[in-house]
Order: sequence, then structure tokens, then C-alpha cells
Amino acid sequence: MSVQWNLDQLRLFVGVAEKRSFSAVARDQRKAQSAISSAIALLETDLGVTLFERSSGRQPKLTEAGEALLEEAREVLRQCERLNGRALALMRGQEAMLRLAQDEAMPYQPVIDSLAALAERFPTLEVQLASAAQGDVARKLVERRADLGLLFYHDQIPEALERRVLGSVEMVTVCGRGHPLANHDYVTCLEMARHRQLLMATQSSVYPGSEQASPQVWRADSFYVLAEWLRSGLGWAWLPRHVVQYPAYLGDMVELNSEWTPPALVVELVWRRDEPLGPAARWLAERFAVQLQALG
Repeated sequence: MSVQWNLDQLRLFVGVAEKRSFSAVARDQRKAQSAISSAIALLETDLGVTLFERSSGRQPKLTEAGEALLEEAREVLRQCERLNGRALALMRGQEAMLRLAQDEAMPYQPVIDSLAALAERFPTLEVQLASAAQGDVARKLVERRADLGLLFYHDQIPEALERRVLGSVEMVTVCGRGHPLANHDYVTCLEMARHRQLLMATQSSVYPGSEQASPQVWRADSFYVLAEWLRSGLGWAWLPRHVVQYPAYLGDMVELNSEWTPPALVVELVWRRDEPLGPAARWLAERFAVQLQALG
């Protein structure tokens, strides 16, 4: 079977499937609803399957075939974005400027060491570094206010972004030196549940350290805010070890030998699919990975 369908039809197919509305897609595209319906009908003819169940007065619903082909269509569109982006990168050559956004709790020394090496390798490159609370790094990339992001893995990330695992950082269970748990040789989950837990505010995302283990919780969007609360004796928390070892906090917190500690936080490099990494960004990514592995 020869391929007759085109990318515009795939985009409309995905759009109608996600919005569950021909009229909503028509408004977004500034086209007549009949044009959208006709394009989808032609796509169905070319593919030889019915993609949507249509009934008067009801939202379009994917058929079994539509469900099966939806992710395939999305992947074709993603591949097209990668192709265009790669061509753009080849045309541009080395970047003149690199805008890096990082989670504010990213390990300090690996970032500094990597940027120092970047300055030596690409001496004419201009660098802008922005630190942001949980969730804001991805937003900066989507809004094209950053070219490259360093963040901790969470389960929801905008569809427009690509991600690559670089390494991980250890999580530990801690409380303030004056907290009642500080004198325990071993802390069970039951004992932890009797005290206020300080949690990261994760909105709709989930990653290690966001699990509620106590009926009493306070939440913040910054590990460093949690650390300040710990120093004030407001509860216990799971924090990255490098935050606990930050010079300003030395001696103020106690690492607990606890029954359960969350797995390590996975560090990811994130960028827009339609804005692939240039030579300096790719080099920096490899350097970050090496430095994180050295952190152990």
C-alpha cells in the first residue's frame, strides 16, 4: 500500500484525539470544522481503518484501531521534530550562548566543575544559569527561556521535551538535632508516622521523597526550605545527602537510621525536541554525567 497521508493529517488526528473535539481543533487551526472532518476522513481512507466513532451530538471517540495508531502517530510527529531540529543544529554549528536551567537542589560541585571545564573547552561561549524550584525548570524549557535543563526525575514531563538520565544522588532520612527522633538508634515507620513529615510539594508529579508517611505534613517546593524547617525542629524529612552536607547546615541535622528510605533521586538532562543540543551542550551533558558518577 502506497503512503498517501501527510503530516498535517497526523497532527489533526492527534489533536482531535487529545481534545476529543473537531470544533476545538478547528478553532486552534483557524479552519472550518468541515475541513478538519474532511482531513480526518481522508486519513481514514488512506489508512483503511476508522479512527473515530462519530454520533450526532457526542464527542468523537477513538475506535480500537484509533487507539492502536494514536501513539504511532505521535511518534512519527516526534521523529519529524527531531529531524528538523537536527538539521537546524547542523546549520547553526556551535552555539553562541547556552541558557542552562537547573533545579536549585542540584549538587553544587558537579555543576561548578562541569561549567569550569566548559569555559576552558569553549572559551567564547556565553552561559546563562538559572536556578529554579521543582517544576519550573521544565516550564522554562517549554517557554523557550532555557536551552538545557538539569532536574530530578518525576513522572510527568511536557510532551515537547526529550530527557536523558545522567546519574543519581542519594536520599537520606534526617531531622533537626533537637527533634525527638534525633536520639533514636533506629527509627521504625510507625515512629516516623507519629511526627510531622516535611515533604516536597510535587503538584501532580511523583518522585522519590514525595511519598507521605505521616498523617501530619508540611509541604514546600524547595529542599532548602525543608532543610531550614528541619533546623527549626518542625519535623523530619527525606533530603538529598548533598543538601544535608551543605556547609551552612553542618551540625544542625541528624541522619536517622530508619526502616525505610526512598531510592536515589535520578538526575536528568532535558531539552526541547525541536531544539536539539548543539556541540557545547552535548559536551556539557557528558561532563555532567562524569561529575555525577564521581559524586557517587
